[in-house]
Amino acid sequence: MSVAPGSGPGPHRVPPVRDTGFVARFLHADLDAFYASVEQLLHPELAGIPMSVGGGVVLAASYEARAYGVRSGMAVSAARRLCPNLTVVNGSFSKYVEMGDRVVEIFRSYTPLVERISIDEAFLDVSGSIHLFGDEEEIGRRIREAVSSDVGLPISVGVASTKHLAKVASAAAKPDGLLAVPVGGEVEFLAPLSVRALWGIGPTTHTRLSEIGVETVGDLLSVPESQLASRVGGGAAAHLRALAENRDPRQVQSGRKAGSIGSQSAIRATADHEEAHRVLLGLADRVGRRLRAKSKMGRTVTVAIRHPGPRLVSRSITVHDAVASTEALVELGRPLLDDALSESGEPVTLVRIAVSHLEDEHPQQLELPVDDGAAARPGSAKGVAHRDLDRQVDQVRDKYGRGAVQRASLLGDGGSVPDEFRELAEKD
Repeated sequence: MSVAPGSGPGPHRVPPVRDTGFVARFLHADLDAFYASVEQLLHPELAGIPMSVGGGVVLAASYEARAYGVRSGMAVSAARRLCPNLTVVNGSFSKYVEMGDRVVEIFRSYTPLVERISIDEAFLDVSGSIHLFGDEEEIGRRIREAVSSDVGLPISVGVASTKHLAKVASAAAKPDGLLAVPVGGEVEFLAPLSVRALWGIGPTTHTRLSEIGVETVGDLLSVPESQLASRVGGGAAAHLRALAENRDPRQVQSGRKAGSIGSQSAIRATADHEEAHRVLLGLADRVGRRLRAKSKMGRTVTVAIRHPGPRLVSRSITVHDAVASTEALVELGRPLLDDALSESGEPVTLVRIAVSHLEDEHPQQLELPVDDGAAARPGSAKGVAHRDLDRQVDQVRDKYGRGAVQRASLLGDGGSVPDEFRELAEKD
């Protein structure tokens, strides 16, 4: 294993390699502080100083700002209290797209098996490329050099035998590092790490595990699964035990079409449920527009919220008739949001809504007018009315811009993430 030049927990804790039959063929590549790094590249005067991207909410912070405690999702006002000399920029949206795409093209020059999971990170399967470019660690080194020389951005790469562990390794390699976990040493590498390194463990779960003496991944492996289940539930206990033992069967999925359409917004940490509902309304409006623009409808609606940590809580519902109207998404999403919010009194830092089980838009079977109907029943009188209203609003926005028609409750929204940033994560 190597770490270069970032610091990480691994170099002196991993025992000699044992042959377990696995192959360290997965890479997780993650651009460091992407938005902030792009701004520092475009504007050299920002290099080496505390700076952040985003007007009302911190969307990204440079490592210099992070040293003061500035983090993504934080209100800029709070960030300035932590770092009075913080420089704030609005963002260069088109440049983020351009540079993110250039980096992905570098990935694809080494392997066609690239699964882009956001604008600034991706999983790669390099098992078919070793005979061309050297072993997995060498490929990771080449990718880092190419991104640095051709694009000018820092990137961290993790190499491991599973996707989950590759992501853990890239996080440990930050900033601007490479970390390869030897085949056979995966469990030993994980053992001394905090359990927070495992996907799905947020502050609440961490607290529950701490109460039974579980602080590291090794501690988790020493506790009977039945005891873990009593603290976090059976499903979560099995999931955490699998990750701690480096059991992750997922493969890199490249070139797949989006199985869902969704949108999310980072917000200032708030326990105000009314604010969360207002954000959901704006997101439902955006997702509905995107569904209709693609002539799609969906039968499953999922709402998720994130707490500091981060810990994600999600709820979903599947309905008989596929929907695409904004009001239908709001009607179905509100109770899901309420249920997610009721689980914890922790502040909310992100709201997301997504529609899956997509199908092509089709003529709707009308219902007999036996009641007032519902937007979530697209064949009812109310459902038809909302579909017609959406169509007219979409036409106005297509002609005059999306700001031409807006819900009154969303006017003057200065504290959420700009639409341009959401678009970066929503590219199909």
